[in-house]
Amino acid sequence: MITLEVPCRDKSYQWLLQWITQKGARQTQHLSVETSFEQRDTGQIKTKYEFIPSVGQHFFRYAGTWIKVDRTREQQTLDLHMGIPWETVTLTAFGRNKQLYYDILEDARTMALKQHEGMTIMYTAMGSEWRPFGHPRRRRPIKSVVLRAGLADRILTDCLDFIKNPQWYTERGIPYRRGYLLYGPPGCGKSSFIMALAGQLEYNICVLNLSERGLTDDRLNHLLSVAPQQSIILLEDIDAAFVSREDTPKQKAAYEGLNRVTFSGLLNCLDGVASTEARIVFMTTNYLER
Repeated sequence: MITLEVPCRDKSYQWLLQWITQKGARQTQHLSVETSFEQRDTGQIKTKYEFIPSVGQHFFRYAGTWIKVDRTREQQTLDLHMGIPWETVTLTAFGRNKQLYYDILEDARTMALKQHEGMTIMYTAMGSEWRPFGHPRRRRPIKSVVLRAGLADRILTDCLDFIKNPQWYTERGIPYRRGYLLYGPPGCGKSSFIMALAGQLEYNICVLNLSERGLTDDRLNHLLSVAPQQSIILLEDIDAAFVSREDTPKQKAAYEGLNRVTFSGLLNCLDGVASTEARIVFMTTNYLER
């Protein structure tokens, strides 16, 4: 017997549940529902109802092998980051072939990615992890954003060179990460360009508000280190985010309960010893001089 446990915190958890319903245990009559939203080509939002296996046991056959599915939910135990009961899915099959589970997870991943093909997923920070925010958005053509002549193409070319040449950085001992600061008055196209660029690169976007209450230097560093793969990290309006070292002791009451991100802390997160690599960060500001 070979067993695979997938906890609800794992990225493949939802992929696996949807795959089991659509490709595996299609005949199961015990279902739960998850409501989501999908944007059509016309821009209208369509409500989608995804049926997934409910709590209990289910069976399906894959590659000639019968597999038992146990979905359990512990009402007395909460996932502190998501605020929901702790859940796990356990797959049990005869034999010792681990490749069977690898193939199932790859099929589930491929199916999930196809559902969002041509879309950009927006992530937001929830606790110490990233979670999808809103519905996936249709990719915007980069030519639809009007910037100074040649600027969009120059940034796009630079990003592509960065993505395609990690070995160049390794051979020269240069940290493999890229950062950009976009500045200009409100409404000039900073965020729109980043959205279009992400679509062109086939990346998603992780939006982080540095002014969020309770955000500290340590938590910021953790979030940057666990950002989803192939995603642009977007830090908007950074000029309004910082608490200086000098002001903090003098104005302790004013900052009580508010964010504690410092300018030096951000610099360490972006380019310090513990900074993660293979990362693209965009920052925006309305006031470059700040």
